Amino acid sequence: MTSVPPETGHPRRWYVLGVLVLSLLAVVLDNTILNVALKTIADPRAGLGATQAELEWSINSYTLVFAGLLFTFGVIGDRLGRRRLLMAGMAVFGLASLLSAYAQSPDQLIWARALMGLGGAAVMPQTLSIISNVFEPHERGKAIGIWAGAVGLAIAIGPITGGLLLEHFWWGSVFLVNVPVVLIGLVLIRTIVPESRSPLRGGLDPFGVLLSIVGLVALTYGIIEGGDTGDWASPLVLGPIVLGLAVLGLFAWWESRITHPAFDVRLFRDPRLSVAVAAIALVFFAMAGVVFFISFYLQSVRGFSPLESGALVLPVAIAQLLVSPRSAGLVKRFGPRAVGVTGLLLLTAALYSYRTIGVDSPIWLLEVTMFFQGAGMALVMPPATESIMSALPRERAGAGSAVQNVARQVAVALGVAVLGSVVAATYRDRMEPLLGGLPAALRDAAAGSIEGTHAVASRLGPGAGRILAEANAAFVDGVHITALVSGTIALLGMLVVWRWMPGRPTVDRTTPGPVRREEVSVGA
Repeated sequence: MTSVPPETGHPRRWYVLGVLVLSLLAVVLDNTILNVALKTIADPRAGLGATQAELEWSINSYTLVFAGLLFTFGVIGDRLGRRRLLMAGMAVFGLASLLSAYAQSPDQLIWARALMGLGGAAVMPQTLSIISNVFEPHERGKAIGIWAGAVGLAIAIGPITGGLLLEHFWWGSVFLVNVPVVLIGLVLIRTIVPESRSPLRGGLDPFGVLLSIVGLVALTYGIIEGGDTGDWASPLVLGPIVLGLAVLGLFAWWESRITHPAFDVRLFRDPRLSVAVAAIALVFFAMAGVVFFISFYLQSVRGFSPLESGALVLPVAIAQLLVSPRSAGLVKRFGPRAVGVTGLLLLTAALYSYRTIGVDSPIWLLEVTMFFQGAGMALVMPPATESIMSALPRERAGAGSAVQNVARQVAVALGVAVLGSVVAATYRDRMEPLLGGLPAALRDAAAGSIEGTHAVASRLGPGAGRILAEANAAFVDGVHITALVSGTIALLGMLVVWRWMPGRPTVDRTTPGPVRREEVSVGA
């Protein structure tokens, strides 16, 4: 019997993938650079004097808008043209980066970051959708592995780039650097990426989009406010949390009953998709706390410069760059369950290992922990992403891309809010008794964050040394509790994958499967 030769896909597919990776880097790079700059933005003299709650909102204003619009933009791209929406998203992202760079207050930065989330939401789903359109199934796993490896590259480039910029320029340069990347990306997209769209047509769901954003913002606001004030029984904390949960419940009900939902909850009937989405959500929720506190640990507790702290997180990126491109081959050989469980075991061990880090721990211990953290993530993300994309027909590629990105961004937003609040509450509880002799305004500023304590201590003269030592110890206590919570969440993710993700597939090699052709690319 003569075998059926595999289809080759788009003739320029590997060049297209390179352009899509550049577009992805523009979006992901910004967040990794921002992590290094958080301490500087919190500085009243060198930055904007942002509080910990404002720093959390500078992250979450982006992620909430991003998550709230991802699915809608994925569907719009499928219907109106993926390249067209990719270019529009890049343009908005570049403009918002310019506004962020020249923000004059934390509030302005938060709103500019929200606009960046709008642009990012238009960019991200189109990258995976176009990959699914230009690559045939036999090459798609490798392409997605390279796509996922780009995240590791951004993790490598971002902190170092941010550190270099902060060494020589003002804090706004970490956003301004996006602008030339966006301009180059726009030219390459227009020149190389083919236009494509789904033959399916349908309406949009503005009410669903509104419900998702209102629900997520209310829930996140309540969690951040609780961590910032320490008063979880306050109506200003409980009210938004209850409202957010109620609105999200209404959102899920609405989406399950309309013809063209913004977020199609019916997709979760396929266990390949639902388990993969759960794994991604749990991984990024667990990771969010580590990403948030590690910059402050390295710069405020250990005294490293932004450039040095950027270099110290390189093991995460190196591990991802080494492992991600190989994950597709491992999945083919051992199956997604075995690879996913192995990755989550590594990630769980790494997150629990942060509990061993102290104020004066050997820095090599942190480097080893970060390497295993990156390797674990690299083993989880590509097989989970491929599982999602293979569970859907190609004409719904935008929806599949958006589902996994919504899961990731919602998990990051809630993870930063919940785990950031754990650090803030632990820090406040330990520091407030030590600051009782200070005026109320100084006491509140000092107890709110480790940067606030450093700023107040600089005015106290000889007594500052003891307060700074206690501040460092209090922050590390918060890190330990966050690591315990994060590791437990990653362990839960491992159990979900072990129980429900499909194992090694059985392939019938005697009968060639049907060749599936989807929409034809439009234009160049």
